This record gives sequence, C-alpha cells and structure tokens, in this order.
Amino acid sequence: MSESFRDALNLAELEPLARAALEPMAYDYYASGADDERTLRDNEAAFARLRLRYRVLRRVGERSLHTELLGQRLEWPVLVAPMAFQRLAHPEGELATARATGEAGTVMVLSTLSTASVEEVVAASSGPVWFQLYVYEDRAATEALVRRAEAAGCQGLVLTVDAPVLGRRERDVRNRFHLPQGLKAENLHAAGYEQLGADASDSGLAAYFASLLDPDLGWEDLAWLRELTSLPVLVKGIVRGDDAALAVEHGAAGVVVSNHGGRQLDTAPATIDCVAEVAAAVSGRAAVLLDGGIRRGTDVVKALALGADAVLLGRPVLWGLAAGGQAGVTHALELLRRELEQACALCGARSLAELTPELVTRRD
Repeated sequence: MSESFRDALNLAELEPLARAALEPMAYDYYASGADDERTLRDNEAAFARLRLRYRVLRRVGERSLHTELLGQRLEWPVLVAPMAFQRLAHPEGELATARATGEAGTVMVLSTLSTASVEEVVAASSGPVWFQLYVYEDRAATEALVRRAEAAGCQGLVLTVDAPVLGRRERDVRNRFHLPQGLKAENLHAAGYEQLGADASDSGLAAYFASLLDPDLGWEDLAWLRELTSLPVLVKGIVRGDDAALAVEHGAAGVVVSNHGGRQLDTAPATIDCVAEVAAAVSGRAAVLLDGGIRRGTDVVKALALGADAVLLGRPVLWGLAAGGQAGVTHALELLRRELEQACALCGARSLAELTPELVTRRD
C-alpha cells in the first residue's frame, strides 16, 4: 500500500488519494449526495460563510480539548460518524476505523449496515462504540439488533430518523450500486437481511430500503425504543428546533443535527445553519451534536461556539481508510486534531467552554 497519504496536509488532500484507490462505484457511493447535490456542497460552503472574531491576550499557554459526553470522558470533541459498508474502502473496513478511533480517544458510531459485526468492532476498539440504528418493519429484528448491540458492549444508540425513504442518489442509480460478492451487512444475518444485491433499474440500497425499512415511524417509536433499552438514545437527523424539543420530550439523551451528509432531502439547510436553533430548543436538557461538512479545525470551533457539544466526522475518515487503512484513518484524525488545537489557541480559548457564540459572525 502506498504511504502517500502521509503527505496529505489536510483532509481535502486525502480525497483524491482515496478516489485513486477505490473502485468507481465505491467512490461514488461514498461521495455522492441526493439529486443535484446542493445540500452536499452547502454543508461545507456554509462554514465558509462564517468568520471567527478571535480574542487576544487570553493566556492560552495551557489548553485542553477534553470533554464529557453522556457521561463518557473523551480526549476531544470529534466522533466518527456512522458510515455503511466500509470494507468497500479497505479489507479491514470498520475494524481499522474502530482501532484508529479508539486510539484517538473518542467514540466510533457503528452503522447498522456495517460489513463487520458489532461484536468484532467493539472488540477492536479501545474506546467507546455507539450503534446507529435503522428501524426495520420487522420489529423483532430491530429489537434483536438493539439487544445485540447492548450485549456486545455498545455504550449508546443513535436512531436515524431522516430516512423514512432513501434519498435518490443518482450516482448510485447510474452505477446500480450493490455489494460485491463476499460483502454483507454482517449485523443482519440472524434476520436474513444481510444481502444487498444489484437491482436492474435502481440502486440496490434503494431497493433494500424500500423492501425492509419502516417508513411509518412516529414519535411514539422513540418512546418504544427508550423502553426497550437502558442505553442512552440519540436522535440523528434533526434540523429544526421544534423537532429537537420533541426528541427530548420523548426521552432522547441527545440529538444529532444532521441532513445525512446531503444524501436525503436535497436543498435541506446546511447543518451549521441549524445548530444554534437546535441548541436553544434543547436548552441543556440533552447533548447536541452536529455532522455534515466538517473539514477543518475551524469548522469544529464554529460548531461548538454555536451550541454543539461535539461533532461527527464522516467522509474524510473514509478517504483516510481507503488511502491507508488504519494508519490513514489515524492520519485523518490527527490532522483535524492539530488544526482544532491551533484554532482554539488562536481564538483565545483555553478550553472548549470558552468557545462561545460571540466568536462567530456571518460574512456580509
């Protein structure tokens, strides 16, 4: 494997290396958004519309990035987002990501549609693992997934709520996206839902969602899940304050401000433009996380200053995985951590608590 990923100076420079290493169908699956991909692009562009009005002479010789999230102490406020089918990027897939994430002192959120089993991933990680949950029409299969995640040692559940149907990802339709022979959704064997084959007229993932996932979820289903498990439940896919308040009222321990990486409803707002409203609605009653468009340490600073307790990093982790396996993921996380440390110092923040809304202004 080439070591060229080590020459990447920032997260953006990992993507062309990953693209060269990936099969075109896999790259398009990871990179694509819904429809015209406007939200995909805007997730990043929205951070560029914000400016940091830094403070000076703040005695930043000693600084800390430590944080506590749902009772878990983390080395820094960046988690790894749930991303499916990671063995499309590298033979070790989610196991490599879990090892690198644990060594980085933070949380890996494991997708329901993982190509490694939850037991393998928890065993591979030296840090906390949370389990991202899709709800199947077969509620017995869903309950079995929750029980399995608990038994494996997962420390949180992340319920995805922005995908009652799958967004139309035209690159996947064009490629007739499917899992190559030998790759399966390893957590779904018991239910018989592990296969994701080709579809003659659509994305295989779209066909899978249409046939198996439950489009009829309501708020009462969050209450059902809370009764089912003792694990903290976070609700992922929130972009509105009123929905965030409802999530908390129905027992959520946290909300994730997310538009699914621009892969569901195109023209949905960028997540950084939603986080202040969500944080105000939650008002400290639950954790607030954000994903979508995080590419620089300054992006993390802006998200935390506007009310997020932590952020999740998605595609750049996959680019590191494809370019260099576990070492590539480690490099991606180290790049972002160094940038975050520098950005905090230059903003005059000795701790994350000193990242406050007054730091952020919108470009005219």
